[in-house]
Amino acid sequence: MSSENSVEAGLLYSINDKPPHLLSAFLGFQIVVLVLSGIVLVPLIALSAADAQLDAKNWAVFAALLVSGAVTILQARPIGPFGAGYVLFMGTSGAFIAISIAALKAGGLPLLSILIIVSSLIQFLFSKRLGLIRKIITPTVGGTVITLIAIAVMPIAFQMMNQIPAGDNTFSYAAALSVGVTIICMLLLSLFGKKQFRLWGPVIGVVLGSAVAWIFGLVDLYAVINAKMFGLPNASWPGLDLSFNATFWVMLPGFIIVTIVGAIETYGDGIAIQQVSRRGQHATDFKAVQGAINADGLGNLLSGLIGTLPNTTYSTSISVVEITGVAAKRVGIYGGIFMIILAFSPKVSALLQAIPAPVTGGFIFFLIVMLFIHGIRLIISDGFSFENSTVFGVSLWAGYGFQGQLVFHDLMPSGVQQLLDNGVTSGGIVAVVLSFLITLKRSRSEKITVSASLEMLHEVVSFARRYGELLGWSHNDLSRLELAIEEAFLYLVEKVNASNQLKIQIIICSVGDRLEIELVSAPTKDNIENLLKNMKPIDNYADEHLRIKILTSMVDSISHQQFNEQDFLSIIISKKALLEIYH
Repeated sequence: MSSENSVEAGLLYSINDKPPHLLSAFLGFQIVVLVLSGIVLVPLIALSAADAQLDAKNWAVFAALLVSGAVTILQARPIGPFGAGYVLFMGTSGAFIAISIAALKAGGLPLLSILIIVSSLIQFLFSKRLGLIRKIITPTVGGTVITLIAIAVMPIAFQMMNQIPAGDNTFSYAAALSVGVTIICMLLLSLFGKKQFRLWGPVIGVVLGSAVAWIFGLVDLYAVINAKMFGLPNASWPGLDLSFNATFWVMLPGFIIVTIVGAIETYGDGIAIQQVSRRGQHATDFKAVQGAINADGLGNLLSGLIGTLPNTTYSTSISVVEITGVAAKRVGIYGGIFMIILAFSPKVSALLQAIPAPVTGGFIFFLIVMLFIHGIRLIISDGFSFENSTVFGVSLWAGYGFQGQLVFHDLMPSGVQQLLDNGVTSGGIVAVVLSFLITLKRSRSEKITVSASLEMLHEVVSFARRYGELLGWSHNDLSRLELAIEEAFLYLVEKVNASNQLKIQIIICSVGDRLEIELVSAPTKDNIENLLKNMKPIDNYADEHLRIKILTSMVDSISHQQFNEQDFLSIIISKKALLEIYH
C-alpha cells in the first residue's frame, strides 16, 4: 500500500469534516502542550543570551503566545489571502535565535521589533511572487541557511549547559547530570519510541531534566509560587526604534534572509499538511500554500509590532494529523484559543522561566540538531546534484569563514565587516547569488508570448518545432513535440476564457536529451493533475479528457502549479522515438 493510501486509510476526519467539539478541543490542547515549550523557550533563550531584564522576558512570552494563538486560528480559518485553511500550528522560530541575540545586544527589543516588522514585508512579496522566484529561492538555498543557523546557535546551547551558580563545584556535576538526562531522554524517545511517543520527547526530556536539577537545588520556584494564575504580565510594551540608524541597515539583510528561509519552511509545511489532510488524490493547492506564507508573514509583522520573536509554522501539526487521523479545522481553532488563554497566565510563563539554564541548553541542543537535520533534508529533497551540493558546500564554509573573521576581515570597510560577520547573512547571500547564477545557466531558453486565442496555435507550434530542429531532433521526436505543445496550449486557451487581453508565455529550455517546456498563463479553474488522478475510464472519450490523454501520452511528466496570480503548466519531453498515442 502506498504511503498516500496509508494516510488516507487512517484519516478519520478530513479537513472539512466536523468532529465532536470535545475531541477537537482535546486534540487542540494536546498539540499546544507539545509546542508550548518551543513557543516560550525560544524567546527566553534569545533574551537570556542578550542579558535582557525580567520584564522584557515576561512581555516576550506573553506576546509570543498571543500572536501564535491568533495566527494558528487564522491558518485554520483564512481571511482573504491570509491563511491556508488547514491545521498549521504557529510558534516562535528557532531560526531567528542567532540574529535576534545580535539585535537585542545592539538595541534591545525596540530594535529587534522594527527589524522584524520591515523584514516581514518581504514575506508578503515572496508569497505574491512565489511562482516566479521558486527557481531561485530553492529548497537548497533554504536548507543551506538553516544549517548555517544551526552552526551559529549551537555555541549558545553549550554555553547554557555550563551556566550554573558560582561558588560550589557540586553544581557542575548537577548541571552535567541534568543536561545528560534531558538529552538522553529526548534521543531515546526519538530513536526507539513508538511514533505517538516521539512527539513527546522534548517535553518529557525537559520535565525529567528539571526534576534532576531540582533535586540538586538548581531550580528556584519562588517566582512560580508568587505568580498570578491569570492576568497581564508585569511588563509593558517595549516600543519601536524608529531611528533607522546604521546598526539597523547592517542587520536588516540577515533578517530578510532568515525571513525568506522561514517562508521556505512554511512552503514545505503548506504542501505536507495537504498530503495528510485530504481523502483521495489531489494536486498541491499552491494558493493554500500562498495563504500559509501570508499568514506566517502576518504573524511576523504582529510579532514585531507587539514585541517578540517572529513566528513560523510548526511541523508538529503534520505529525499529529498523521498519528491521530484528525485533520479537521476545529483542532487548529481550539488550539489557537488555548494559546491565547495561556498568554494571560503569568504562572505558566514563570514556570517555564524556572527551567534551569543547563536543561534549557540541552533542549536547545536537541532543537538545533533537529534544525540541522531539517536543513539537510531540504537540500536532499531538491536533488543533491553537483550544482546543489556546490551551492551548499561553498555557502556553508563561506558563512563559517566570514563569521570567524577568517576571510580578509581587516581589508573590508567597517560597514561590510558588520554585515558579513554574521555567518547566516554572509552564507545566505552567497547561496542566493550562486542559485541565481545557476538559474541563468539553465535559462538558455527561448521564449514567446502570444494571445490566448486559437489563432495563435500555428505560431506556437512553429516556435516549438524551430527549437527542436536546432537541437537536431528527428522527425518522430518533432512530431511528438508539436502534438504535446498543441494540446497543452489548447487546454490553457479553453481554461483562461481566451481573449485578446490575456497572454500565454511559452518557455522552452534544453536540459540534456530532454526539453522542459513551461506555459505561463492567467489563473485557471481546473488543475490538469487533478483531472488526471481522478479520471475514470468512461471519461477518456470526452473532448477535454481526450486532449489530456493525448498530452500525457506524448510527454514524460506533467506538472500544473496554480498560484493566485498565474498558472505554470510544465511538461518534459525526452528525445526518443514517437510513442503510440492510444494504449
